[in-house]
Amino acid sequence: MHTNQVYIELDTANNEPHKWWHRRWVKIIGIFVIILTIFAVILALMLNFVIFAPNKSETSTTIATSSSPLTTTTVSLVTPTTTLPRTTATMTTQQSEPTTTSTSTTSSSTSSLSKSTSITTTSTTSSTTISSTASTTTSTTTTTAIPKWTMTGNMSVARYWHTASTLANGFVLVAGGYNSHSDHLDSADLYNPSTGTWTATGNMSVGRQHHTASTLANGLILVTGGLRGSSLNSAELYNPSTGAWTITGNMSVERYHHTSSTLSNGLVLVVGGFNSIGSLNSAELYNPSTGTWTMTGNMNVARNSHTASILENGYVLVTGTWATTGSMNDARHDHTVATLTNGSVLVAGGSNGTFIKSAELYNPLTGTWTTTGNMHVVRRDNTISTLTNGLVLVVGGYNGYFLNSAELYDPSTGTWTITANMSIARGYHT
Repeated sequence: MHTNQVYIELDTANNEPHKWWHRRWVKIIGIFVIILTIFAVILALMLNFVIFAPNKSETSTTIATSSSPLTTTTVSLVTPTTTLPRTTATMTTQQSEPTTTSTSTTSSSTSSLSKSTSITTTSTTSSTTISSTASTTTSTTTTTAIPKWTMTGNMSVARYWHTASTLANGFVLVAGGYNSHSDHLDSADLYNPSTGTWTATGNMSVGRQHHTASTLANGLILVTGGLRGSSLNSAELYNPSTGAWTITGNMSVERYHHTSSTLSNGLVLVVGGFNSIGSLNSAELYNPSTGTWTMTGNMNVARNSHTASILENGYVLVTGTWATTGSMNDARHDHTVATLTNGSVLVAGGSNGTFIKSAELYNPLTGTWTTTGNMHVVRRDNTISTLTNGLVLVVGGYNGYFLNSAELYDPSTGTWTITANMSIARGYHT
């Protein structure tokens, strides 16, 4: 070690710049390390939260069932839960209501991401949660069948004022009637619903119109009375197994425009009608076991072109006498009547000097009549049928013109709704 003071001071002065550069270089390296650390932290954050962030997943599931639609109605988020004499025949189809339902569900995943980064000079902890709410959209499509008419095979002979009876084998027997060519008809046709075709069957012994036909408990068809130039009292039986007619006992009174009803005991009650004397109040009973007729109590009022209904309790004839019940609100003839599923009786349309569109209900428990909604069209000599769903279908008729219109009565609301028209206008049909 030097002891010379001057040398020491000179040496110190000479080394001072070196020490200064050494300290400056340490600072530069420290600043550079800090900058690199900041860039590393930023890069790590970008990698974690931007580049490698998990994407939202979507899953779409579709469930669909379909049937052949007729007319579709779409509801979202709410689940709603159909004449001159002619040889033609028209069939109405009560179709089921197919339903097509599609469900679409979109779901988004929920994820949670937590990362921690530690550096010597800086410590940073970051936590983030990425979440989304799953959404579900449901749409329901309900297909409602529209009632429609379909043409089917023609009868072999044009006719009106005939009768139609459903046989035990499902065939339909049409007998007698009238046309402008052959006068009063004795011919009969059978309709096969499976093929939609008609086949001629055995002829009646006597041509007739305005007669009645009743299905007996043994499956035979009883035809009574009618008109052939003059009123008839004859009756005959059709046997579906042989296709032949046989004469049975004559009624005590000639009559047409009468009614016949098969009672629960198997007897057939014939009531009222018209003959050369005028309107009739007489009634008689047919016994299928003996083939004979017996007079029973007269009605209180003579009538023809009326209707007869067997009530839910089976009452039509009580102790051989007739009791007056409540009068209808509107007098009428050539009207139609249907027994409803609740036991009430619906009378609709007809004529009383003018054509009528009014309808009323008879309550067998109280013996009273109440008015219900009017039909949309005045008509008489139409047909009326109680459908399996409880609605009542009125078809065709006459109001100065033969009609092809049809309407449905809803007993639950007491209202009528127009439904599909027949292809051909007709009246006095079955």
